[in-house]
Amino acid sequence: MTGGAGFVGGFAARHLHARGHHVRALDDLSQGHQKALPPGMLVEGDIADGAALRELLGSERIDSVMHFAASCSVGESVREPERYWRNNVEATRVLLEAMVDRGVRQLVFSSSCAVYAEDAAMPLTEDAPLAPASPYAETKLEAERMILESSRAHGLRHAILRYFNAAGADLDGQHGEDHDPETHLIPLAIQVALGRRERLDVYGDDYPTPDGTCVRDYVHVADLARAHESALAIDAGAFNLGSGTGHSVLDVIRCVEHVTSRRVRYGVVERRPGDTARLVASSALAQAELGWTPEYADLERIVASAWAWHRGHPGGYGD
Repeated sequence: MTGGAGFVGGFAARHLHARGHHVRALDDLSQGHQKALPPGMLVEGDIADGAALRELLGSERIDSVMHFAASCSVGESVREPERYWRNNVEATRVLLEAMVDRGVRQLVFSSSCAVYAEDAAMPLTEDAPLAPASPYAETKLEAERMILESSRAHGLRHAILRYFNAAGADLDGQHGEDHDPETHLIPLAIQVALGRRERLDVYGDDYPTPDGTCVRDYVHVADLARAHESALAIDAGAFNLGSGTGHSVLDVIRCVEHVTSRRVRYGVVERRPGDTARLVASSALAQAELGWTPEYADLERIVASAWAWHRGHPGGYGD
């Protein structure tokens, strides 16, 4: 897998390893953490290095690829679109060429709910209109299109998994969310609760939602890992992965305060470019074709798992 030392990739790697799969995790560690993986699984390298990819795919007898590697901050993509096209689109092209060259014909791709149109009906189904609102989302959709073209040309089996908001931490306390810089709401709110951050920025309170803040669908990362294993049996398709329930930014702040029994200070700032008002999943297709339903769909349980990990890892993976 690519990006296997990252947040979702690390969960998937650990899950597949525990289920008896032989896993090799390619990661340049620019965002990932070696400690997120079982010993001996990491192959340190750059996904944009086609020769290294072909060597790895050939020498390890790889039969399937899970592609997690990507730059994934909406706001950053607005400021640095060129880097997002290089890391998310060009690197995917290099990967697909290497797979074709080595005869690897199965791919599970980590995509995003951000590819959908902002005004699409909720909950979102896979046939909802596609209209990305940020360079990040554009690059994810372009990568999806490239995968479909490779499927038509080379018989590539593929599953495109459109995540909603991945969150939470391993219930055994071994793997959690550690980005630098951190941009995700739940860990940011937990950092405030722990006194590691003075306050949380809420990007806008004038959206057309019940309390004016953005609404998102949170899905536990362990549930995402299970979905990836199920996707190995799919010949072709795109699937939403979410809980089916939306929570506003203020809902999440209140939930973190409830779980931690601590105040989360916040202040409202200007809207962030590229953010959409509401994203909530229908995962009915994943339930029907992957046999997947989230086991940890309750927001409080997701937050509690993240809280336990962050309390036990005050310095993240750098402890």
